[in-house]
Amino acid sequence: MSGQKMREKVTRMNEEYLNFGDFIAKKREEKKITLREMAKRLDHSPPYLSDVEKDRRNPFDLAKLDLLASILMLSEEDKTIMLNLAGKKRGEVAPDIPEYIMERDYVSAALRTARDLDAGEEEWLEFVKELKKRKE
Repeated sequence: MSGQKMREKVTRMNEEYLNFGDFIAKKREEKKITLREMAKRLDHSPPYLSDVEKDRRNPFDLAKLDLLASILMLSEEDKTIMLNLAGKKRGEVAPDIPEYIMERDYVSAALRTARDLDAGEEEWLEFVKELKKRKE
């Protein structure tokens, strides 16, 4: 993915959805799933789910987010957007990221180095591009 496409993806996330609740409400409605049915599938009450969708409660834990992604049949891109929005709502990194960081000391070291050097968007986009090249 080019740097431009990555920027567009981030921009899409920031422009298309107001917040996590807005994202899941729109995706639920696209699939024509009622709030009651979704709440039942997630093992939550309808008022609780309504509060989440209206941004009055924090997003679910990672296991429920995975279940939600499955119910909504989200693409990998949409699942990433959902996880990023969930983290943003909580004032944290996306919930699928901490375990990866915690299990790899070199990731923490890389993040600190990037922070200390005040790495900008271009440097990060180039880094991601290089990593993706290696996988091809």
